[in-house]
Amino acid sequence: MTGLVHIDGAFVPHDAAQVGVYDHGLLYGDGIYEGLRVYDAVVFQAEQHIDRLYRSAKCLRLVLPPREEIRHAVCETVRRNGLRDAYVRLVVTRGTGRIGPDPRSCPRPTLIVIAEPTPPLHGSAGQLGLSATVATTRRNAVDATTAQIKSLNYLGSVLARIEAQEAGVDEAIMLDARGFVSESPVCNVFLVRDGTLLTPGESSGILRGITRDFVIGLAREAGVPVVERDVSPYELLTADEVFLTGTHAEMAPVTRVGGVPVGTGEVGEVCRTLTKSFQAAVRDPAHGTPL
Repeated sequence: MTGLVHIDGAFVPHDAAQVGVYDHGLLYGDGIYEGLRVYDAVVFQAEQHIDRLYRSAKCLRLVLPPREEIRHAVCETVRRNGLRDAYVRLVVTRGTGRIGPDPRSCPRPTLIVIAEPTPPLHGSAGQLGLSATVATTRRNAVDATTAQIKSLNYLGSVLARIEAQEAGVDEAIMLDARGFVSESPVCNVFLVRDGTLLTPGESSGILRGITRDFVIGLAREAGVPVVERDVSPYELLTADEVFLTGTHAEMAPVTRVGGVPVGTGEVGEVCRTLTKSFQAAVRDPAHGTPL
């Protein structure tokens, strides 16, 4: 792999980039991250992502550098890798400490920025239509660890993705502890029923996605009714359309769930219309931060 990675202010080659074995991000998943997209040399929704990073850090009592420093690290990493379109992974770990989950042993956090070209997360299926299974792995209850912390601990998502792979499908859709639809391992879930756009709310243990909120705004601008509420598996299986949203995935239609076609089994009209609007909007500099 070629290119440079930002680690605590230094730029090092990809192959030489490393953190210490006593870093609590490695030992305990004690850290947070954001995934960002760059379109035509503009970091899409950069300030919204940095805002969420600070909210996550506050919950974990992580002290972050000034936001100007974080913004500069993101932009400079993309520039140094010669990219105009990129996926950026911004990571903050608790830092290097001692064995034992005591954050007081870590004097300062570790800041990492990785920038890479952006192949589609789901390949061609991301445009033609994904197949999905309803996973047996559940999202954590909202009173366990708040889902609004975008933490490094993605074990539940990993288990759900393993289920999808073993089922021979593209993606998994997870339920919450009550049995309502929550999200996929890395995406938010949307349904269209009778012309209304439905999406699970925070009570279902979702991470409130930046792309999710942006798509909701696009839908409302287009006159599509949007309702955030509990969504049952029955509603998922009998929806007219299903699609996923996420920074890396963008908008990805789902055309089969549990072996059953969604609606007509083709990408639906609402998804097509919103995808077109989304692709135009992400390239509008008004929605991002120039490099």
